[in-house]
Amino acid sequence: MIPSFPDDTFPGADTEPFWFLGGRTRILVPGSKTGGALSVMEFLDTAGHAPPHHIHEDEDEIWIVLDGEVSFFVADQRIDLHAGQIAHGPRGVPHSYLVRSETARLAVAFAPSCIEEWFSSNGTPATPLDVAPAAFDIGDILSSAEPFHLRVAGPPPTA
Repeated sequence: MIPSFPDDTFPGADTEPFWFLGGRTRILVPGSKTGGALSVMEFLDTAGHAPPHHIHEDEDEIWIVLDGEVSFFVADQRIDLHAGQIAHGPRGVPHSYLVRSETARLAVAFAPSCIEEWFSSNGTPATPLDVAPAAFDIGDILSSAEPFHLRVAGPPPTA
């Protein structure tokens, strides 16, 4: 089953969801609303979802688990979290995550902002009628990361 965002989540969010790396994503607070200080995104992923280990050179990342169970990997540390818990991914440090529950919903803050533009430019619009995530080309997505000072540091984590 393809999960969708709850209707009552983040009232007033004016951005539409899009597919990114097989999960549903949306920008809740774009950097344009904070003078570039930060941006906030929401990610809705299914069991086993894990992006490659990667490094943000320009921004810190704060992950807030809203629903589900997620393992975060920061440098050589594994942090197992559930709803209501938070983890920090400092800039310049390799990190990733792995969804351990059937689905997981995360709010992620990036400070400063700008990286949300990379996510949205590599996304595909999502609709409630979608029966599967949109296909994507990981090579194309990664090749567009350099201007955002984002680089892959290793394969996705596994259970």
